[in-house]
Amino acid sequence: MNLHSSSPYWLLRHGIINSYPSLTTDLKTEIAIMGAGISGALVANQLCQAGYKVVIVDRRHAGMGSTAASTALLQYEIDKPLHQLINLVGEKKAVKGYQLCRQAIFDIKKVCEQLKDPGLFSQKPSLQFASFKKDVADLNKEYTLRKKAGFSLHWLNQESICKKFGFTKPAGLLSQDGAEADAYKITHCLLEKWMARGLQVYDNTEIVTIRHHKHEIELIAANKKKILAKKLIIACGYESQQYIPQKVQELQATYAIASEPFAGKNFWYRNALIWETATPYLYLRTTSDSRILIGGKDILFSNPLKRDSLLTQKAKSLEQSFTKLFPGILFKTDFKWAGTFASTKDGLPYIGSIPQRPHTYFALGFGGNGITFSAIAANIIKDLLAGKKNKDAAIFSFDR
Repeated sequence: MNLHSSSPYWLLRHGIINSYPSLTTDLKTEIAIMGAGISGALVANQLCQAGYKVVIVDRRHAGMGSTAASTALLQYEIDKPLHQLINLVGEKKAVKGYQLCRQAIFDIKKVCEQLKDPGLFSQKPSLQFASFKKDVADLNKEYTLRKKAGFSLHWLNQESICKKFGFTKPAGLLSQDGAEADAYKITHCLLEKWMARGLQVYDNTEIVTIRHHKHEIELIAANKKKILAKKLIIACGYESQQYIPQKVQELQATYAIASEPFAGKNFWYRNALIWETATPYLYLRTTSDSRILIGGKDILFSNPLKRDSLLTQKAKSLEQSFTKLFPGILFKTDFKWAGTFASTKDGLPYIGSIPQRPHTYFALGFGGNGITFSAIAANIIKDLLAGKKNKDAAIFSFDR
């Protein structure tokens, strides 16, 4: 699957951080992970810490699938507002899902602190504004439910938004718990850290056959080399659908642009993440090298040729949307790219196992929360592998 257009900002900024060989010999391991993006890296981090012998394979170069194109806004708010999610899965599960996403932000922060690179993670507040006056009532409902659930946030009226951010919108929610990340670099830093302690990583290694035996999994690569593992974790992102008998995702196209670097570093209130209530929503963040990154203008199709043919038009539209919000900031696009992403009916990821694939677990993040969902998956799968009951696993199970 073609997951993104050429020239995503993170890939051009960092280039090929590390190189990994392809698989050239047969291997035996405890855990095999398919997918060397941010999801596979976060799962491997947990499992290597727990002492497992782990092998990761990827059909591309590591991190060059969806991870390279991610805009990496870390938020506990999923694509389904809490009041809508409650109607879909019930209040207890919905609130817990939001709380787990919030905890995942702090889990990722700890991971990045251990990697000791200040450019990997930056904690930021998050503003969600009402795109239209008709959205205020639902936003107020959202505020009440989140406050009841214990989240730290403030209601902003039109005057407060104008004072803090410099643009006029009817209302907004300002949350204290958000962050920006560099998913591509985090991926390579984690792989490098654990390779020094025994992790094996192979890219340009496409698994073409998976055989389920009574006590193990056999993976056969395109070059006929084999990996025997006690357990398999599929963390191939949106390409994982081929391993699941029922349809669990809807593919969409999304667009992003990054500005030229600015001389200053402060653009609006604490350089908060900014997003809106409209669907599809526009979102903004800053970068550690003083750029502004804008994303959105999603379309409900995934054909890569059609997706990429609209890139210039969509980039111009994103620029125009930014200028409407911040007419005093001269935005000049330096990078533009398109990507494919997937959503689910309830906005939640799929984590866990299915009967059709014994000895196999899935770590699948979706929508705008793929990275936080991957951190949740890493914790759940670690428990399941250890034979522990994870009380939160049912929220994300395939039979929910």
